[in-house]
Amino acid sequence: MALKERVLASVTRVIAVLLVPIAFVRAPGWAPGRAPGGALGRARFLACQWALGLRFPAEDLRGLAPETLAAITHARAEAFWRDGQLIGLTSGYRDVSEQLRIFFEEVRRTGSVSAARRRVLPPEESRHVRGLALDVRPVEGARWLELNGWRYGLYRVYDNEWWHFEYRTVAPTRLPHPDAHTR
Repeated sequence: MALKERVLASVTRVIAVLLVPIAFVRAPGWAPGRAPGGALGRARFLACQWALGLRFPAEDLRGLAPETLAAITHARAEAFWRDGQLIGLTSGYRDVSEQLRIFFEEVRRTGSVSAARRRVLPPEESRHVRGLALDVRPVEGARWLELNGWRYGLYRVYDNEWWHFEYRTVAPTRLPHPDAHTR
């Protein structure tokens, strides 16, 4: 991890710790679903979400399916407080037009639909459009999620995309690339 990333991670941890008392007062009865540990656990969960929101201000959790949102927020909190690992999202829900734009950009870049499908699926096949897929960062966060995400129903599904995880109720078979499911 680069020096800049280590510094930003340390600052994020300090901010989260400082936010715990505010979160405790702000939401003592708040019930986020599976947040463990009573009032202090809920406060730590909320402080973590706030701190990660400050660290990754461009991420957008809107549009994720409720089960995907619960899974990623709880996984991030565990990674953060238990292992000191930050997990940010580069992409989550995408509407049909955004997915189509990304797909056609990849077609132009690679020169063929077949080649593009190895990296991006069209909207009718993409789980991003259903709010069930996440692209995460940094690499260390993705590594943590690959090892621990199963507890939340989050799985890496493609060998060629270290950043791509999907919410599943059953562990999927890992595929070499997105288009492999059609072969």
